Amino acid sequence: MEQDAERSTSTTATVASTSEVSDLDPIARVRKLLFRQMLVGIKDGRFFLGNFHCIDKQGNIILQDTVEYRSIRRSSPSPTEQRCLGMILIPSSCRTSCHVDCSIEEQLSLVQLKE
Repeated sequence: MEQDAERSTSTTATVASTSEVSDLDPIARVRKLLFRQMLVGIKDGRFFLGNFHCIDKQGNIILQDTVEYRSIRRSSPSPTEQRCLGMILIPSSCRTSCHVDCSIEEQLSLVQLKE
């Protein structure tokens, strides 16, 4: 009888640890992105290049040490204008693209599809 109780306890512990790992998998993926350079495009054509700081449940991204790039008139010698912004929040509703500065292997591991 005691052996059955020990088996059920160990099985429960194994199931719990497996579910904890699957719950932490998205968090582990986001942790890999911390402090990496990220280029984020928004709907009005601007791009923001900064270090990834965090993301919330709604998908809003915070970048730090950010530089904004925007297109200006073609008559100017420089096709883009830039300005330093510091820390910014980019709402998920405005975002059109998001690129992380990392190797191809890391990019593929970050976008793995689950079955």
